[in-house]
Amino acid sequence: MHRITTPSAAAAMPSRRHWLVGTASAGAALTLGLGHHTTAQAKQRTKAHVVIAGSGLGGLAIAHRLLKMLDGVQITIIDAKQAHNYQPGYTLVASGVWPVSKVMDRNADFMPAGVRWIQEMVAEFDPTAQTVVTSSGQRVRYDYLVVAVGTHQDWHQIEGMDTHAIGQNGLTSVYPSPEAAAATWTAMDAFRQKGGQAVMTLPSTPLKCAGAPLKMTFMLRDRLAQAGTLGSSQVTFYSALGNVFGVKTVNDNVLERWQTLGVNVQFTQKLKAIDISARRATFVNPEGAATEVSYDFIHLVPPMRAPDAIKNSDLSWKEGPMAAGGWLEVDKDTLQHRRYQNVFGLGDINGTPRGKTAATVKKSAPIVAQHLVEVMAGKSPSQKFDGYTSCPMIVREGSAMLIEFDYEGRLVPSLPMIEPLQESYFAWLMKVRMLKPAYLSVLKGRV
Repeated sequence: MHRITTPSAAAAMPSRRHWLVGTASAGAALTLGLGHHTTAQAKQRTKAHVVIAGSGLGGLAIAHRLLKMLDGVQITIIDAKQAHNYQPGYTLVASGVWPVSKVMDRNADFMPAGVRWIQEMVAEFDPTAQTVVTSSGQRVRYDYLVVAVGTHQDWHQIEGMDTHAIGQNGLTSVYPSPEAAAATWTAMDAFRQKGGQAVMTLPSTPLKCAGAPLKMTFMLRDRLAQAGTLGSSQVTFYSALGNVFGVKTVNDNVLERWQTLGVNVQFTQKLKAIDISARRATFVNPEGAATEVSYDFIHLVPPMRAPDAIKNSDLSWKEGPMAAGGWLEVDKDTLQHRRYQNVFGLGDINGTPRGKTAATVKKSAPIVAQHLVEVMAGKSPSQKFDGYTSCPMIVREGSAMLIEFDYEGRLVPSLPMIEPLQESYFAWLMKVRMLKPAYLSVLKGRV
């Protein structure tokens, strides 16, 4: 009988691995900046009013940093969100590694002292008038604006989809919420008992955590193997693109692994519709030809775009590859808006070639804070963001690859002892044990 490791069992690793815990902890501290504080500098005096739209990792990280760098600054955060969810942990919840409680916190617990928090959504941006309008119609004027509103999951592009049905009839998705991630594990746990036909999907739009669909595929296949039902199952990955990952070396590595593991891949197949009760999905190719696929288990990844408030404003890209999604028009090197010099973008909303991960915020938040302070002083931004992105790619329980890359798709490993495209228990430990403490340090402006 195959043993499925539970979260509590996974924590009790064999003693021969104990030395790796300390090594991985030190490595994670080096990689993620734990214990490294910004050098104390004299605060810059200002009476400026900074509005931060969004209270996720990016919004809170920049607020904490600016309070440390500026004396007399007024900061207003606008966001109705009460929960603060650790989204990098959703795949661990959805694959049965973590309990859902590990990814759920309260936003109020992380809000910096002295910051005004308007608990509404931004409904409109008016950069010419230097004003944002909240959902209740409140007009808030700013001197400087940081946009950190994340992405909009465009489920309406999938005909017949109902996010409330996740967890039922084999329907799953790691993306909408912690509750959806937990329901996904319930469905995965039921599916692995018998096995069957599994369908994994990838849309053509930019995504936050573009590695998540791949991690879910690896972990589903691993759970089937653990349960002894892999022989009666087939896992097929349907990509709307001509690849499964935007970095070629990573894409090729994953496809080679999947070929060995027996995971089939169908390219240029976009999910158009789903019949949840009948367990049928309809895909279309670039020519419009439709293919209907039956499944026992399906993992959906929604197309993503900018929230309406940005997409419909003058802050969005008006031409080029980022215009269709309405992404924020920032200079990819400085993250300063290309037309409104008192506006900066941080995190998933940015219309840049890459960088919709928590690791991107970790690297770019200090740069945005520094550039904002410099612009306040009448200077030009002095640093250059390289597009750093990190993806701890889980390949099975207890093993992962730590993949780090830049705008150009070049691998930029930060630890010499980790080969990016080789799986290791070391990288698994970083994902499961070290990354949330690092995330919290970034959120509080400590690294």
